[in-house]
Amino acid sequence: MAREVHLSAADAHRLHEAVDWSPEDGVLVFYGGKAGSTSMGTLEFVRVDTPHGPIEVAVGFTPQGAVRGVVVTKATVEMKPWVLEAVAAGFTEQYRGLKPGGAAPAGSAAIAGRAGNLAAYVAGEVDKGVARALACYGAFYNHVKA
Repeated sequence: MAREVHLSAADAHRLHEAVDWSPEDGVLVFYGGKAGSTSMGTLEFVRVDTPHGPIEVAVGFTPQGAVRGVVVTKATVEMKPWVLEAVAAGFTEQYRGLKPGGAAPAGSAAIAGRAGNLAAYVAGEVDKGVARALACYGAFYNHVKA
């Protein structure tokens, strides 16, 4: 089930202050999953614009609000080899268990020295996407009526 949060100007400004970003259209969308009547968690897609084109990151949250997993769902043809190298180096594992207001995403730091500079660069851009998702989830998800 999709839940949309339409940000007020004040909320968009607060989000921008927190993570130097706000959604283009002022709308956040959270996708909730259920198995029967049991919540399985929430999924949020966040776009990160880079000089090499956009990256889209899917961040899954457990029902308890921790990051379950992160997947790069879209990247440009130019960045695809860098994304694959970063994934092979295991950078997405660094996000599991993060909660809003907790430690900063550090996928890039985790693969420094284990992957090339461009893979670490992409991981840093994904770090931004995860930070945005955490900020959105923490500030706005619990305020949405089901």
